[in-house]
Amino acid sequence: MNKAPLVTLAFWVIKIAATTLGETGGDALSMSEKLGYAVSTGIFFAIFVILLAAQVASRRFIPLLYWAVIIATTTCGTTLSDFLTRSAGLGYLWASILLFAMVMAVLLVWRLVVGTVSVNRIATPRVELFYWTAILFSNTLGTALGDATADTTGLGYEGGALVFAGVLVVIAAAYFWTRISHTVLFWSAFILTRPLGATLGDLLTKPHADGGLGLSRIDSSLIIAAFIIVCILLTSQKPEHPAEQHGSA
Repeated sequence: MNKAPLVTLAFWVIKIAATTLGETGGDALSMSEKLGYAVSTGIFFAIFVILLAAQVASRRFIPLLYWAVIIATTTCGTTLSDFLTRSAGLGYLWASILLFAMVMAVLLVWRLVVGTVSVNRIATPRVELFYWTAILFSNTLGTALGDATADTTGLGYEGGALVFAGVLVVIAAAYFWTRISHTVLFWSAFILTRPLGATLGDLLTKPHADGGLGLSRIDSSLIIAAFIIVCILLTSQKPEHPAEQHGSA
């Protein structure tokens, strides 16, 4: 039994909502509750480890558990990225380069060890660990990319969200109308949904003076979490079948 869901439109809707929740939830703990980036990262990473242990130990695909781990990677990725870019002083450029290198390194080692990084074969503890490590670093990278686009290019949160949404549309078109590896396109889209969620989350919660709507981070997080749960319950969250190929990369 594969322990990753079918990659459908519902998957991407929930993924974008989860990345948006990661931004609002991560900021709620580190900023609203004033715990700081390091402490918040430690808390979210501990939650991630606990949920990951339950996910790996499970003998079947459990949608709510799977998406809980995804959300844990997005919240941890938010505070970890903020720690690297701000507290550690790396800035957006060097943090993005470092995190991109980490994502590529995980995918490369995964490919060398297993022979593929396709998400239709997430069925053993070893592959799951590669899969979730890649997701954790990709969501952290996406946070840095989203913040860099919104803060340093002058596009703002709305402009940044439109840019990443546009790139995702291009990737979707490539999926249907080109022969580019579906695995490459999947991981590209997976990474880029995170900065889309980051800019959307900031658009909701940043003050009006900074270009946001000024909504409560905690209230926004609760509403988005409720939306995700409804989506999971109302959509067909089935595991990806091994016969459903996403390319040979």
